[in-house]
Amino acid sequence: MQLRSDALPARLAKGVDRLYTLHGDEPLQAQEAGDAIRAAARASGCSERRVFSVSGAHFDWSGVLGEAQALSLFAERRLIEIRIPSGKPGKDGGEALQQYCRQLPDDVVTLVVLPRLDWQQTKSAWFAALDAAGPTIRCDVPDRSTLAGWLGQRLARQGQAVAPGDEGQQLLAWFAERIEGNLLAAQQELSKLALLHGPGPLTLEQVQASVQDLARYDTTQLADAVWLAQPARLRRVLAGLKAEGEAVVRVHWALAEEMRQMRAARAALDDGQPLPMALKSARVWSARERVFERALPRLTAPALLRLIAAAQVCDGIAKGLPRPDWPADPWDAVERWLLMAVDALRGDGDRSAQARQPLALRG
Repeated sequence: MQLRSDALPARLAKGVDRLYTLHGDEPLQAQEAGDAIRAAARASGCSERRVFSVSGAHFDWSGVLGEAQALSLFAERRLIEIRIPSGKPGKDGGEALQQYCRQLPDDVVTLVVLPRLDWQQTKSAWFAALDAAGPTIRCDVPDRSTLAGWLGQRLARQGQAVAPGDEGQQLLAWFAERIEGNLLAAQQELSKLALLHGPGPLTLEQVQASVQDLARYDTTQLADAVWLAQPARLRRVLAGLKAEGEAVVRVHWALAEEMRQMRAARAALDDGQPLPMALKSARVWSARERVFERALPRLTAPALLRLIAAAQVCDGIAKGLPRPDWPADPWDAVERWLLMAVDALRGDGDRSAQARQPLALRG
């Protein structure tokens, strides 16, 4: 049973389920959701807590199964946590989890904690059994389109508010840019605003004077900026990755892989396949489908071939093989290549000289 993390408090207020599953790689959401479940379990009478950490393929699952069925000598109810840091319980573990879900006792609340799962793991029989046995909460970083709303909700929770209309939206958008991809830092900045200014309205000047630039980026955010044709954000994310010490080869590989997937999906479309089948044949899954669905109809096969060729040029530059008509710095070469993709999405083959300047020259 899929449940949004922001819907968990209302669900817990109605009563405690026998099993919860948390999965995702956003630490603040995972911590808050886990703490809320533990607090609700204690309030329902779970005064005993037992934690099992599954490490390696040789973990003894009989102890987990036995603990769930054992009678408690000191408490009416118990909380059992099953932590699987790798997200891979193995064959025996998968079977044990399915058996566990079939035999859920009434006097036990179970919390299963998992990392971010890939598409295949979420389609496994053991995960399906967990999902059918109780709420499944995915703990991921809010995407950029919802991050401002998340901040607004957090401010309201601590008695603070922003101005209505464009002024408030400008404040939240500025705030979101500074903490994107780093919710733990975002919560620290929110707490600081509460201490500095107390309940009441906030101005953009107050927030700008307090909030540091703590955004953390990954290659998925960079790909989103490319396929959504957002050149300003593309440059900001690329500069952030460079400043964080990310390897340019890794950044290039991730974007080149998505470009190859885009080309494969375009070929499938041109062969007459419907868009969902074309994406499936190109092995595009989950959240990436939405981004590809928006970008793919705007890209032609010749444009994608040119982008693949440009990716090969960038690969050579990153490996020490310069091209006289390309920037010598690998990061600048990658930027030029990705801006070519934005041009293709916009149907604009030419870009001004200013836009082609290296990152270092624009400050």
